[in-house]
Amino acid sequence: MENNIILKTQHLSIGYSNPKEDHCIASEVNVTLEKGKLIALIGANGIGKSTLLRTLTGIQKPLSGDILLNEKPLNQFEPLALAQQMSLVLTEKLPPSNLTVYELIALGRQPYTNWIGKLSDLDKAKINEATALTNVSALLSKKHYEISDGQLQIVLIARALAQDTGLIILDEPTTHLDLMHKISLFRLLKKLTQETQKCILFSTHDIDMAIQLSDEIIVMTSGKCVQDQPCELISKGIFSTLFDDEHITFDVEKGKFIIKN
Repeated sequence: MENNIILKTQHLSIGYSNPKEDHCIASEVNVTLEKGKLIALIGANGIGKSTLLRTLTGIQKPLSGDILLNEKPLNQFEPLALAQQMSLVLTEKLPPSNLTVYELIALGRQPYTNWIGKLSDLDKAKINEATALTNVSALLSKKHYEISDGQLQIVLIARALAQDTGLIILDEPTTHLDLMHKISLFRLLKKLTQETQKCILFSTHDIDMAIQLSDEIIVMTSGKCVQDQPCELISKGIFSTLFDDEHITFDVEKGKFIIKN
């Protein structure tokens, strides 16, 4: 039987260390990321979503527990080898440059190019494939600062696709986007998991949309971290524990959050 698991955590504790003590944000985090699945990470502000993403990507060390990437401990990967297994799309603004959209997408091939940085035929093919999948061909000659926030977010996803990793992790990809662009981005992520069989994990505050379009959701609360299909999480009443606010409730029948006056 084929192993579809790309990344798995076991008894993971995340947080921050200093010489005197550890500050644990979440413990017993056991999540599984599989091929071809769109997985949302949700939770209240400050609950630890970004800390979890930084830990899963190797930017931050775990307090304890294991992270296995393709059955190998994450901390055993050299940076270049890790960049060939996992790509990351952050919400931070790009540094000033005159890069065109094509050149920005081509940066996804850096883990594979030689020391000169020259693109091979394979590199160019991967860039063209990523461009076609995200439908950004009309933007390729534009400078990256000449396109909208929504277009730039899709271009950054194209760069991650060009990197050709089995796992793509996005930190709040719908931030600063209007409703139309949020829906378009969610649909694109769903399409990409189906067509490429890559696993895409993304954190989001757009919970209602995540419930509708994600294959699985990882829910972080102050007490625990739970992963399951949206319908299962609804039936278990998990979303009702998400916000500690009497004015926000989850309607199980409608499958969405309701704001009380």
